[in-house]
Parts: sequence; C-alpha cells; structure tokens
Amino acid sequence: MYHICRYRSPLGGITLAGRGEAITGLWFDGQKYFAHGLPEACGEQELPVFALAREWLDVYFSGKAPAFTPPLSMEGISPFRKRVWEIMLEIPFGQTSTYGKIAERLEKETGKPVSAQAVGGAVGHNSISLIIPCHRVIGTNGSLTGYAGGVDKKAALLKMEGVDVEKLFVPGRGTSL
Repeated sequence: MYHICRYRSPLGGITLAGRGEAITGLWFDGQKYFAHGLPEACGEQELPVFALAREWLDVYFSGKAPAFTPPLSMEGISPFRKRVWEIMLEIPFGQTSTYGKIAERLEKETGKPVSAQAVGGAVGHNSISLIIPCHRVIGTNGSLTGYAGGVDKKAALLKMEGVDVEKLFVPGRGTSL
C-alpha cells in the first residue's frame, strides 16, 4: 500500500510517496506529471522512510549536500529510464551534466545509439525529484530545459547548490537568468 506525506520547502509544497521501506515519489505540488503512477487509493500516514526523507530535505534546503540517500524504489519504469535515473544519482551536489553526456555514456554502456531527446524523456518523467537530481541536467548549450517543476525552480535549486546560474540561459528568453 502506498502512503503520502507533505513537506513545506522554501520553494513550495512537496508531496512524498512511499511504500514500505522506500520512497517511490517526490514532487513539487502542482508540477508536471504530479503523482504520476501513484494510485488514487493512498492516504497520509507516517512511515519511517518519510522521516529519513524529511531529514534529507532539511539538509538539502539548508544548502548542504546530504551525506545519505533515503531508500528509493524506482517502480514501474523501463530499464532505460531506470538506468538514466541511476546515472542522475551520480551527479554530485553543485555540479551539472547534460542530456548529451548521459546519452553518450549510455551509448558506451550498451553499444547502441541513444539520443539526447530519449534521455530528456526519461529525465522529465523522474518521479523522485530532488533526491534523483534531474534539476542538475541541462542542455548541451547551457540551457535550463526539461524540469517538470518549472525553470524558475530548477534555477533556484542549482543556485542554492552553488552553481553559477547567471551563465545559463532560458530558451525563448534569449538571455541568462
């Protein structure tokens, strides 16, 4: 059975989902794909893993890299999507990678061509935001694209981690932030 809990962050409400001993979802309230894959029949209930996740979030939003990752369960996703999410977990706090670099890594691992767009689809459907740091993936040209929580939240998260977001830009605006 799935359960949820709520967390108030400096960037707005967050909903966490979990089942048993693992986090299965973390979304900014109202973001694109909010609660995707979460059954409607789930209620708020405290789980031990939620306490760990709140501790992780408290450390993260204090501007520090958490020294641990709460248990995660990447349920109901393809092996490709799971591998992309595993690679995102390796991107260090305060650093970024690109969709193209992740695609190149997957090509080396599998020997098959992988497009940056396919990686973008997997990144965009990340259901455990922040902990699986999809906000650290940017366009090859330094653009802030592909964040379901919104470009402004992505920029705020990166800035909080110490990334110089002034060097990045938002497509369509033609300027940096």
